[in-house]
Amino acid sequence: MNSLEVKNLHFSYTEKEEILKGLSMVIDERPTAIIGQNGAGKTTFVKLLKGLLKPASGQILFKGKDLSQMTVAALAKDIGLIFQNPDDQIFKNTVLDEVMFGPLQLGLVEKSAEESARKALGMVGLSGIGQMNPYDLGLSDRKLISIAAILAMDTQVVIFDEPTIAQDYQGKERIKRIIRELKKRNKIVISILHDMDFVAETFERAIVFSNGKILLDGDMKTVFGEKEILRQACLEQPNTTKLCHSLGYKEVFLTLDEFVLWKQKGKS
Repeated sequence: MNSLEVKNLHFSYTEKEEILKGLSMVIDERPTAIIGQNGAGKTTFVKLLKGLLKPASGQILFKGKDLSQMTVAALAKDIGLIFQNPDDQIFKNTVLDEVMFGPLQLGLVEKSAEESARKALGMVGLSGIGQMNPYDLGLSDRKLISIAAILAMDTQVVIFDEPTIAQDYQGKERIKRIIRELKKRNKIVISILHDMDFVAETFERAIVFSNGKILLDGDMKTVFGEKEILRQACLEQPNTTKLCHSLGYKEVFLTLDEFVLWKQKGKS
C-alpha cells in the first residue's frame, strides 16, 4: 500500500513565527481531507509535500525517499498538486495543450500524451472542448481543466486545494466520482477543504489543523463527533450532523441519506 510518512515536520517563513510545529502522521490510500481555519498551516503543508517549500527540519518520506531532498521536477511524476485558483496553473492557449503539457514533460510521446489528456478531460466531463481557449470558459470549467491536467499525469499522489470552488451540485458530484475512482486505482488522495458537507460525504479520514499542529485525526464520525474540539479549530460540523444533534439524536449522522436509512431500520 502506498503511503506518505511525515516525521516531526517543522517549517517557518521567518525566524520569529513557526508555521508547522512538529507534525507527524502517515497518510495512506484512504482519501484524506485536511481541514482547519485560514492560517492553520494547511496550504504550507501541501506545498511541502509537493516540494515547493523545504522543511526547516523533519522528513517527508514516499517510497523510502526523503522528498525534501528532491527537486519539484523529480517529484512531478509521483505527486500532483491542483492549485486552489486555476488561473495560477493554466497557461496554454488551448484546453488540450494545457492538459497534455504535464504528460509531455514526463516523457510521453505526443500520441500517448494526447490519449491521456482526452481521457482526463472525459473524467471531468469536458470532452469535446480541446481546441477552446481556457480563458474563454468560466471559472468552474477552468477549475475542472486544472484537475484534468493533473489527472492526465497519472501521479501516485493527487492533492486538491479547494476542489469545490465555483462548482455547482453536478460539479461537486463529478469531483466525488473522481476521488472514488482515484481510490480504486490505489492513489493517495489529499484535499484541503472548507466545505464540511463535502468532506463528510466524500472522504474517509479527516486531519484537523490548528495553529500549525494536528488537533484531531480520524474517520469522519470520530472527527465530526468532537464538536467542542472542532470549535477550538473554528470549524463546524456538517449540516446534517448539526441538525440531528439539535433534534436530540446523540448518534453522529454525516448525511441525510444515512439518517433516513437509520430511521427506516426502526431506530429512535
